[in-house]
Amino acid sequence: MITLSFNQPKFCPTAAWDPFGITFTNQTTVGEDLYALFINANNTIYTVNRKTKQILMWINNSINLNKTISVDFYDSKSIFITNNGDIYYDDGFYHGEVGKWISTTNTFVTVMDVISPAACYGLFVDINNTLYCSLSWIHIIVKRWLNDSEMISTTAAGTGIRGTASNELDSPWGIFVDLNFDLYVADYENHRIQLFKSGELNGTTIVGQGSSNNIISLRYPCGIVLDADKYLFIVDRFNHRIIRSGSNEIRCIIGCDEGGSQSHQLLFPTALSFDSYGNIFIIDDGNDRIQKFDFLPNSCGKFKITE
Repeated sequence: MITLSFNQPKFCPTAAWDPFGITFTNQTTVGEDLYALFINANNTIYTVNRKTKQILMWINNSINLNKTISVDFYDSKSIFITNNGDIYYDDGFYHGEVGKWISTTNTFVTVMDVISPAACYGLFVDINNTLYCSLSWIHIIVKRWLNDSEMISTTAAGTGIRGTASNELDSPWGIFVDLNFDLYVADYENHRIQLFKSGELNGTTIVGQGSSNNIISLRYPCGIVLDADKYLFIVDRFNHRIIRSGSNEIRCIIGCDEGGSQSHQLLFPTALSFDSYGNIFIIDDGNDRIQKFDFLPNSCGKFKITE
C-alpha cells in the first residue's frame, strides 16, 4: 500500500467547512510575505519565516511552536516533506538550488540546481521519488529523479517562454502530482488550472480561462491540492477565496465574500493544506497569518479518512 506523506481526505459531494476560521498563528511567529505550507500525515505543520530564515514546525497536532530549523536560504517560497521527515525547500532566488534538510543527521544537501534568480514557487516529490519545481519566473516546471546520482533536470511542463498555448505556462505557482503521475499546475497569470497527463507536454485547461466548462472565473490561482477523489481545491488568490471543483460542480467553499481581515475572510491567500481530519489550513498572506477552517462532519452523512 502506498503511504503518502501528506493528507488526502475523502469527502462527500456536499462537504462543507466552518466559514469562520481560527487564527492558528500570526505575524509575530511567521513574519510577513507567507508562501510555504505543508501538513504531514501525522499533522505536523510546517511553514517558513522568510525574515528569520527558519523552517517552523508544530509537531503532531500541537498548537504551540515546537521546533525551528535555521536554514541559509533567501526568500524561500515553498517546502515539501517526505515520509522520513526530510524537508525539501526552495532556495532558488539567491543560491539557485533546491535544498534538503536530512532529518536523521540534521544536515543540509543540495538536491536540484535551478537557474538563479528563479525561485521554486511550488515543490512536489511524487511516489517515484521524482522532485518537481515550479519556476514561475521562467514559465516552466522542471523535474529530477532523486535516485539518479547525476543532478540532471528535465522539463515536466512549459517551454520557458510565457504563453497561453496548451504547451505553455505563464508564471506557474502551485503544483500537485497524483498517483498516476499526472501533473496539475496553478497557471497563475493565465488564470487557469492546467492538467498535464503523465509524459505529456501539452496540457488541458480543467478550470478557469479557456476551460470547456468555464463557469467560474479564477484570478491569479496560486495553489492546487487534490483530495482522495481527485476533487480540486484551488487557492484563488486575487478573488481571496478557496474553490472546490468536482466532477459535476465547482463552487466557493471559503472566503466567498470580498477579501478582508475578519475571521470569515481571506486576503491574497497563497497555499492550503489538509490535516488528517479534513480541516483546511490556509496561508492568508495579506493578513500575515495561517487560518484554520474546520471541516463540518454533519455536512456529510459519513466522513472517511483514507489510509
